[in-house]
Amino acid sequence: MACLIAAPCSGSGKTLLSLCLAALARERGLRLQPFKVGPDYLDPQLLSRVSGLACRNLDPLLCGEAWLERSFRWHGGRADLTLVEGVMGLFDGRGPGSEGSSAAVAAQLDLPVVLVVEASRQAGSLAALVRGFRDHGPPPVRLAGVVLNRVNSDRHRALLTEALATIAMPLLGVLPSDPALALPSRHLGLHTPGEIDDLEQRTRAWAALAERHLDLECLWPLLAPPDGSQASRDPIRGLLPTPPSPPQPLPIAVASDAAFHFRYPEATELLEACGLAPQPWSPLADQPLPADCAAVLLPGGYPELHGGALAASRRSLASLRDAVATGLPILAECGGLLLLGQELIDADGVPQPMAGVLPFRAAPGALSLGYRQATALADSLVLRRGEVLTGHEFHRWQLHPLATGAPLWQVEGWGSAPRAEGWTTANVHASWLHLHWAGCPVIPWRLAAAARRAGPPPTNGASSSPPKAVPAPPSANAGGCW
Repeated sequence: MACLIAAPCSGSGKTLLSLCLAALARERGLRLQPFKVGPDYLDPQLLSRVSGLACRNLDPLLCGEAWLERSFRWHGGRADLTLVEGVMGLFDGRGPGSEGSSAAVAAQLDLPVVLVVEASRQAGSLAALVRGFRDHGPPPVRLAGVVLNRVNSDRHRALLTEALATIAMPLLGVLPSDPALALPSRHLGLHTPGEIDDLEQRTRAWAALAERHLDLECLWPLLAPPDGSQASRDPIRGLLPTPPSPPQPLPIAVASDAAFHFRYPEATELLEACGLAPQPWSPLADQPLPADCAAVLLPGGYPELHGGALAASRRSLASLRDAVATGLPILAECGGLLLLGQELIDADGVPQPMAGVLPFRAAPGALSLGYRQATALADSLVLRRGEVLTGHEFHRWQLHPLATGAPLWQVEGWGSAPRAEGWTTANVHASWLHLHWAGCPVIPWRLAAAARRAGPPPTNGASSSPPKAVPAPPSANAGGCW
């Protein structure tokens, strides 16, 4: 069956409940497959670490409903338990509507919803709030029950239990105010697992809190996995044409450290399926690019929090400049884009020199947030003129161009005026937009094809061998797939 854990708004305790259940499942020796609705990178990192299985994002706007269904059935059906954490408020989707919301995902997958309510300042009004979420729609939702967060006395619990009884809504447990449930966060979300020093201790505490405070007799059956027999094969295999003979994998350097870590699991899987071999590369550790890499991926993250260390990583920056100059394909998203500029004003307001590949400086500014429709303005490294893709934008730094350049695409979205966005050269694709490649597999396919055309840079003064041919994919359609 599985269930979707939702809330009236962000900060109510969805992630806390999800982590408590994942921690308890692992303590009991069970494989719990976590999913996360929407374009989040940070909650999934915690859920992956605690559960031991890679959390998968379910985002119908970025990936399409067909992919969402296949991914859920395939990955969920191979675990002992399955859990879906929602995003924001239950009905919050694109703009003011519910498109792409937790409610929409629950309706598509026919999942019951467990509503987490932060109830520290409520009593009888709880019934009105829960009734509203139960009866609101479309899409209609099936509330299996409510878990209350920050309930700190028996008297308070009794008041809230009676309030829920007036609308015949089951209470599935409470979470008290507890130091283990206070998750550290910053301007873009929660801290990463590597930044939480006592994560193992917290994980044990979460499992104990679940045992003590949740109605597991009612909740545990809601974590039953979906029927995996409906998914006939790994969904990644259905996204790409099969090469007639698998080419020798070419290494691709993937920036992977505390400054660059916003990636979906499917990104690695699709690179491998396209014939590339991802190699972790740490600009923060001042590592040069691997000598044999044939392309570079710069994902998002928190470079603004590590500006000084990145500026001091002279070997890494010089290696990146050389890669651009020699024609290696470079694909950068959001935080990765900042590494390519002339200067980054870090979180302390200090200017820090970056790779100097693209003519802009970056500084703190207004928040840019939301889904964007992007229409390619010209043929480029991984785009073809007129193709339309859907991405997501979420950043507080803004670019100040120092010279004109060729923008990648025209982007627009709810509350965001149409504008030209992104930077492109013959071998560079750099944009604020995060893409989920399951919704546009033509992107990694074309990146792999460009890598094979370029080939690895020569390391001994000799010419590199001719790249092996890669079959050309069909053209991308209006959704960004083939």
